Amino acid sequence: MPYAHLLTERRGDVEHLTLNRPDVRNAFNDEMIAELAEWARRARDDRGIRAVVLSGAGKSFSAGADLNWMAKTVNYSEAANLDDAERASAVFAAIDTLPFPVIARVHGAALGGGSGLAAVADIVVAADDAVFGFTEVRLGILPAVISPFVLAKIGRSAARELFLTGARISAARAFALGLVHAVTPAAAIDETVQRYVDDVLAGGPSAIAAAKGLIAQVAGRTVDDARPLTARAIAAQRVSEEGQEGLRAFLDKRPPGWSPK
Repeated sequence: MPYAHLLTERRGDVEHLTLNRPDVRNAFNDEMIAELAEWARRARDDRGIRAVVLSGAGKSFSAGADLNWMAKTVNYSEAANLDDAERASAVFAAIDTLPFPVIARVHGAALGGGSGLAAVADIVVAADDAVFGFTEVRLGILPAVISPFVLAKIGRSAARELFLTGARISAARAFALGLVHAVTPAAAIDETVQRYVDDVLAGGPSAIAAAKGLIAQVAGRTVDDARPLTARAIAAQRVSEEGQEGLRAFLDKRPPGWSPK
């Protein structure tokens, strides 16, 4: 379906999703949030998608919240602000739990909610001149709805520094903190993204979905608590149609059925 603030393009099994408000550096407003929610609902049920590449049009990935949107919220009641925040929170949660890899292609600024999108992406490739930051306190607000996802990526210590100072950081620092997985010259960013796409397409789709779900289930558990869950997970995947195909293909020394042609 057409969107006002998003571009979508399917290339084989890969969906390319582009934030498309380049005149405001792809800043979020309530309309973009609603469109991302609708896209995530559609994508979750689309069995043809095996990976998503998320990027931003123009000079930046996303500069966070739109100034006009923030100006509107000045006059919101607390109840209206709560409703607004819950919609935004639901979008980040929906992207975080999509049953296929989300690969973020980050260039320029990724601030506030832009860094939040990096936190919910499974794989983040950043241009070496990209800038990240949780700058909300500089505006007298806070990075609340993205905080669970950011802490899961960078931990409490780094969040204490970055949330409380609102400081901007380089792609290299974001890499060191685990927010970013690869830093590359801007001219090579698409090549690096494609290598990750190729790696993802080499894996079994249901195995990848199960592995992504397993990470969320196992994180924070003790080994003893996780052991029954992990045993059931591998047993179920081994006897699944895809698991059987993968094992037989390995033994037969041939590509599995899901392998790109």
